This record gives sequence, C-alpha cells and structure tokens, in this order.
Amino acid sequence: MPTIVMERDIMDRKIISVSKKRQITIPLQFYKHLELGSEVECSLEDGKIVIQPLHREPSEFSVEILKDLVSQGYSGDELVKQFETQSKNIKKAVTNMLEEADTIAAGEKKAANFDDIFGSED
Repeated sequence: MPTIVMERDIMDRKIISVSKKRQITIPLQFYKHLELGSEVECSLEDGKIVIQPLHREPSEFSVEILKDLVSQGYSGDELVKQFETQSKNIKKAVTNMLEEADTIAAGEKKAANFDDIFGSED
C-alpha cells in the first residue's frame, strides 16, 4: 500500500500567545510573506479566525466627494485639502458604525429599528 506523503510548508502553522487584552503578534515570516501593512481584514469562517491582507480599493465615495467639492467651487490645492478632510470624515464615520455594530452584537447596546431612526407616523 503506497504511503501518501503530505508536504507542508514550514510557514503554515505556528502556535502564538494571546495577551490578556486579546492581542496577538503575527509571526514575522507570515507578516512578510503576506506583505501585510498596518491593517488587516479579520473574519470568522467555519469556526476559524481568518486574518488576511486588506486590499483597499479606491474609495467608492471618492468620485462623489470630488464631484461635490468641484460643484462647491473648490479647485487646485484647496480641492486637495478639502478632499483629504472629507475622506478622513468618512473613514471616521465608518469606524464609528463598525464599533457600534460590535457593541450591538455583544449585547451591550440595543439596535435601533426603523421607527427609532425615521420616527413613526401617528
């Protein structure tokens, strides 16, 4: 009966510690191999935590922000400055929404319903 040899990459498994603050350190060889930057995407898949490189596409809001700023009369350096400001505001808003979603998912906060947001018609 032939023996099946399973070849494993030396980098495919490593046991790491989790700190009291739930933090982990990604082994350097993994970090370099995946060319990770300062942010990664983390998800749960089939009972596993999957950490993968974050590939950011140009913001889908970028064109809309630029159109709005141009319609307001911005151009040149002032357009660039206003675009940077608006882009940061969107990133902050998205971060706040994700944090709020985490709090709701953890049961620490009640989710808003349609009437909470838009009011009920009496």
